[in-house]
Amino acid sequence: MNARAKLLRAGALALAAGALYFSLHQPEAPAQAANSDPNYFAFVRSMDGTAPDGAVRQDSADKLVVDAELAHLFDYYLAGLGERSLDAIRTEIGRELDRRLKPAAAAAARRLLDQYLDYKRALVDVEKSLPKPASLTDGARARLAAMQQLRHRYFSQDEIDGLFGASDTYDTDAIARMEINADSTLTPAQRQQKLAALDARLPAALREEREAPTRVLRLEDEVQQRRAQGAGDNEIYQLRAATLSPAAADRLAELDREQADWQHRIAAYQQQRRQLLARAAPPSAAELQQLRDAGFTPLEQKRLPAYE
Repeated sequence: MNARAKLLRAGALALAAGALYFSLHQPEAPAQAANSDPNYFAFVRSMDGTAPDGAVRQDSADKLVVDAELAHLFDYYLAGLGERSLDAIRTEIGRELDRRLKPAAAAAARRLLDQYLDYKRALVDVEKSLPKPASLTDGARARLAAMQQLRHRYFSQDEIDGLFGASDTYDTDAIARMEINADSTLTPAQRQQKLAALDARLPAALREEREAPTRVLRLEDEVQQRRAQGAGDNEIYQLRAATLSPAAADRLAELDREQADWQHRIAAYQQQRRQLLARAAPPSAAELQQLRDAGFTPLEQKRLPAYE
């Protein structure tokens, strides 16, 4: 297998892993009022083609559920800073909260948004004041500790646990892994043993999140082997559905169709381009551009140099 083929295969598998990852972690759509009918335009250009993160919700008593999903929603819009003003972002978050939540829960979420923004502003100053760390691991641990201490100025303990508990678990685990991998006194067997112990202590949801992309790659290796042995689309679908879920199998089947369509268009483009280049008179830039426009969108055309 040549280098280009390896890269293309790796890219296809990475896309598959990403598609499945989101299929495994796609939250149930939050209930919305019948007349809300949200129309998710691109709030900023860099968000084109996306929908707001965060499955924010209220409980059976219409009280706001304070969890990581709320922070995900805030961070989704705050990523647009630089393209839109903070006031515009705060206003848009408020609209999104009103679309998803009942009035009391939405008001509580907006109060938390104000606290969250104050915390983020203060965090900038705290990070500037941190001393230069002796190592990357020391720096990560000092930053996490400073963040955790600062939160108590802006949130109750329940709010801290809800908004940041999951991310703190992930960060603490990541730092521990950094320390193990950086410890030159460990033998390979000792290092593997310590990493396995960390795996065993992970919450089930976080362990699933860490393992999902790797599981997809293993599955897609088996898919390629089955296809080489003559397996059809139905057999592949059954394999994926049994290993993962019918919804994940549907998404991966759609990815297969998109990839097959892309390869078909690329093959046709390469053949027509060779024909143009083989003429006695070299093709003009306009002719080559016309060929690109006939088969590909402007965004897709950015990928064409890899196939020329």
